[in-house]
Amino acid sequence: MAVLSVQNATKRFGKLAAADRVSFEAHEGRILGLLGPNGAGKTTTIRMITYITVPDEGRILFDGKPVGPESQARMGYLPEERGLYKKLKVEQQLTYLGELKGLSHREALQKARYWLDRFDAHDWGSKKTEELSKGMQQKIQFISAILHDPELIILDEPFSGLDPINSELLRDIIYEFKSRGRTILFASHRMEQVERLCDDICLISHGKILLKGSLREIKQSFGRNTIIIEFDGDGQFLDQLERERIVSIGSRSHHRAELLLIENTREARDRVLEAARAGSREIYRYELVEPPLNEIFVKVVGNSKATKGQSVGVAG
Repeated sequence: MAVLSVQNATKRFGKLAAADRVSFEAHEGRILGLLGPNGAGKTTTIRMITYITVPDEGRILFDGKPVGPESQARMGYLPEERGLYKKLKVEQQLTYLGELKGLSHREALQKARYWLDRFDAHDWGSKKTEELSKGMQQKIQFISAILHDPELIILDEPFSGLDPINSELLRDIIYEFKSRGRTILFASHRMEQVERLCDDICLISHGKILLKGSLREIKQSFGRNTIIIEFDGDGQFLDQLERERIVSIGSRSHHRAELLLIENTREARDRVLEAARAGSREIYRYELVEPPLNEIFVKVVGNSKATKGQSVGVAG
């Protein structure tokens, strides 16, 4: 049985359906990526899961029971909009928030100090929140979400404001909770982060689920139609390939490009390699891979418009 089951959840604000018959499941020991652009309906869905709001239609089950005040205590939620008390000292704040989740004062204080040490922030305890940088506040907000060791951890854009070192530390801690069997819901519009972190995905746009299932199976279902090429040269051959309608360029930097084959044939692949050899001083990498999530998203959203919002699913 899924730890979290969202069943045809709909939430309207006036005539706008911010979430429209949203259905998905999240399982123990797995990370589910809820992804889509800003305004897609991710935060509305999360607020229904956390019982901040309730669906107009459908239902949401946690551990087989409808979500409510009891389930809130077993969840940890890092919202995209930060909610710390600016004038309260960090250690006092974490202790107070831990007590709200059912910890004793002593337990909350011990756990707060442990996590501050993990983030190399043991000297922040006596500082007020308003004295901290955005990245520091983000780490405190994350600690408040996991302090009580929740069964379901919901993270909405958790890497916002973090430098690469602290992002890696946060990622390691998320993996620790996953290895202990916790269920993790990770919401982001940054698809490269979702692709790196998640086991399963649920892609949402304009309040509708367009794609869901195992990340591995979804990528495999779209085939190996992307060429990653790294080279030394000016890259003019890439423009020529695009003019010839051999590829479309997904992303491009000075010495690297991701190329989507318009027709995935041996002749097209050979033409890309031929052009790269002729147009660059050296080729460091030439690899045919499955498409990145960003490319999949663009394709699925385009298809959904063409079919008037019909959803696409991959079993998993």
